[in-house]
Amino acid sequence: MVTTRSLSLPGVFTQHRLREGGDALAEAVRLAGHGAGTLAWVSAYARAEAAVVLEPERPLGAARLALLAAGNALVDALGVLGPPEVPLAWRWPGTLLVNGGACGRLRLAAPPGVAAAAVPDWLVVGFEVVLALPPGPEPGRDPGRTGLEEEGFAGIAAAALTEAWARHLMSGLDRWEAEGPGRLMADFLARLLDGQDEPGLRRAIDPATAALLLDRQGVTTRQGLP
Repeated sequence: MVTTRSLSLPGVFTQHRLREGGDALAEAVRLAGHGAGTLAWVSAYARAEAAVVLEPERPLGAARLALLAAGNALVDALGVLGPPEVPLAWRWPGTLLVNGGACGRLRLAAPPGVAAAAVPDWLVVGFEVVLALPPGPEPGRDPGRTGLEEEGFAGIAAAALTEAWARHLMSGLDRWEAEGPGRLMADFLARLLDGQDEPGLRRAIDPATAALLLDRQGVTTRQGLP
């Protein structure tokens, strides 16, 4: 059943609920002029989707690390709401894997035309998660995709996940401001599968651009965010 209640959130957030079929990222971008903490979310049975407006005080390249903060917050929220034994991981740049199957993604938007060295007026970060797969003729028909319900996260509603995500995101952003980006990047890398088991590979995230750096015997390849 789709909830009609408002989210229980700290006062820094101003929420805008969308009905099923809405686009939280597009709505947050549309409302970006309302200021930081503006949060759009979708009230739906089968998916959770939310996006929040930030007002960074650093250049766009470094500010894009907020996407990783959103990813850490999502995994932390799922870790609290779901069974602890189910593995949660990322595939670069922002595909959520639950028990090895793709289950959601991170999203990012910035004002068009802003240079990486310029401070943007706003930034929007968000997520989408499949709560339950649509009914089909047989389970497991697409082993590369999954939903939370199929992986034992029974009864998690979009509202509850959005509330938990927003609270963890606020905590992560506060820690980033107080301690710098080191822990933020390390936490995301710890759950990133790309190159995790490749012998001799050194992985890092560039704090100035939020790009993934893969070093193979001194030759570094760079994978940026979309």
